[in-house]
Amino acid sequence: MGRSQETFHKKEVRNKKEKKRKEKEAKKLARREHEKKGSLDDMIAYVDENGMITDTPPDPTKKKKVKAEDIQISIPKSEAIDITDSVRKGTVTFFNDSKGFGFIKDSETQESVFVHINNVVDEIKENNIVSFEVEMGPKGPMAVQVKLHK
Repeated sequence: MGRSQETFHKKEVRNKKEKKRKEKEAKKLARREHEKKGSLDDMIAYVDENGMITDTPPDPTKKKKVKAEDIQISIPKSEAIDITDSVRKGTVTFFNDSKGFGFIKDSETQESVFVHINNVVDEIKENNIVSFEVEMGPKGPMAVQVKLHK
């Protein structure tokens, strides 16, 4: 007769696993019994006039009527730079000689305008006050005829 293949340690491990499985099942059943089922009203949240999330519905007397045509669904276009105003004045905020481009801050509109070295008449550097004309380039406003302001 051969010896039993099941050792004491194997029995112990199997018993522990069985006990753990039964405890887990008991916890699962207890959780289900004590679980509080939420109704639909408990799950609904409302947004008040200040944009805060609340659990009470908004007051219908405070309701404002909004016309559909008053709602803007696109970004309003910023005022285009007036191209008819021929010569503008500004300060060079950044200029990279090695790469050949920079930016000029318009003194009137405080808008940053791109400048390329091909459109520069006089040699410019950062913090120079310059006069320039604005044209629309492929990526937006672009300074041309850039000269040092005298």
